[in-house]
Amino acid sequence: MLDIHRLRALHAVAVHGSISGAAAALGFTPSAVSQQVAKLERETRTALLDRHARHVTLTPAAEALAETARQVVALLEQAEAGLESQRRTPSGTLRLAAFPTACRSLVPGMLAELARRHDELDCRLVEADPSRALGLVTEGEADMAIVHDWHNVSLMVPSALATYEIGEDVGDVLVHEGHPMADRACLTLDDLVDVRWISHSPGAMCHSWLERTFADRGLLPDIAYYVEEFQSQIALVEAGVGAAVVPRLGRGPLPPGVRAIPLAPGPHRKIYAVWRRQTGSRPSIRAALALLRMPDGTASGSPAPG
Repeated sequence: MLDIHRLRALHAVAVHGSISGAAAALGFTPSAVSQQVAKLERETRTALLDRHARHVTLTPAAEALAETARQVVALLEQAEAGLESQRRTPSGTLRLAAFPTACRSLVPGMLAELARRHDELDCRLVEADPSRALGLVTEGEADMAIVHDWHNVSLMVPSALATYEIGEDVGDVLVHEGHPMADRACLTLDDLVDVRWISHSPGAMCHSWLERTFADRGLLPDIAYYVEEFQSQIALVEAGVGAAVVPRLGRGPLPPGVRAIPLAPGPHRKIYAVWRRQTGSRPSIRAALALLRMPDGTASGSPAPG
């Protein structure tokens, strides 16, 4: 009998394309994932991975077995969801994925409250950008994700996923107190044509928003600094080397030398949870959705299912 944990490890490698990616999704070390796949190779007496210096590829036999693993994992998930629904109380494991600022602002309180109310529920969390988080949920590597998209850069949510809007997050332009526009009450894009920007790397939603916003005006933003963490972007603004658009969610108090100025029209991003439609009756998902609130205590979406 093939071991389900080893099949899940192979499935994760197939989904994420690497040992390290599979390890991050499963919450294991790369060494542990490698060991699981190696044991599966011994059990099946079949080579499953072509190991290269810096990456691995699946053999044809592994591709076929990974598809079987996907079906097995899906069936087990249905069985677990059915049992949890019968018990009518959150239990088992709830695997969450969330983007960085949600991990800092929305998730901690929710996890603490879930632990306090439901001692039979084991919550796990992985930090992931919205695109990767959608993939984790779609492929069954996460049960629910908290994602976002900007008003002019939408995420393509697969039809197999249900969504619940948590709220909207507004972004402000941050400049150094010595900047010529630091005392302005509001800014427009025309004011920002010559600004040197601090932004995320290409591929990130926030970077796409910045480029799309200026492209709609026939302009190209001068991005001089590519920095992934908002707190690091704020530090660069404080040093006076550039400006950044930073959302308010999870931003925290700004340093004394940094000014936040609204932009008109105001950039905003929608924040929402996603999960697979077939698992929407799980009490653990319903409990998590009921606790998701913006810092001001609001949730603008529909009530949690059921």
